[in-house]
Amino acid sequence: MNINQIQRFADSQNLTIKIQVREFLGLKIFRIIVAQINNNSVKIWGEIKGWTIPTRNGLQLDTLRILNDSPKFVSELIWATTMAWALEKTTCKFARLLAIYDSEGYSKKLVRYFRFIGFTFIKEVGASPSDLILRLIWGGAGTLMKGDCSKILKKLEKKLLKENFIYPA
Repeated sequence: MNINQIQRFADSQNLTIKIQVREFLGLKIFRIIVAQINNNSVKIWGEIKGWTIPTRNGLQLDTLRILNDSPKFVSELIWATTMAWALEKTTCKFARLLAIYDSEGYSKKLVRYFRFIGFTFIKEVGASPSDLILRLIWGGAGTLMKGDCSKILKKLEKKLLKENFIYPA
């Protein structure tokens, strides 16, 4: 599944995907949004922000926001677009993120959600001196996780195929 196929699916759901990228000295700072455009108004249902460095492990996911009342498949579209973009437009093959310790219950929900998407546990980032650099990069403590962009994208493609939305018979 590539970005164009994902966009066609989004179009079929009356949604639009926008990818914004700024480059500086090999660092790509990106924002991917899923929105709905009606007449002259735009409703952003979800977004993800992050950055890449030109390495296999260079996709760093920083901020994810999906509105509670968003249309079906907004989450899948954000994740699929992010992984497809990384594979098509960067050298990144793996993504990292930190499920920040906001509140006890919410942090556990985030970790479960990210595991469901396809991320795996790397380590708990806490108060130890060895975690200082990671805390500075991510802006806090939490559960550091890693995901294989290709595997996550294939998992999402299977889900959409199961729904018979991509490549319909």
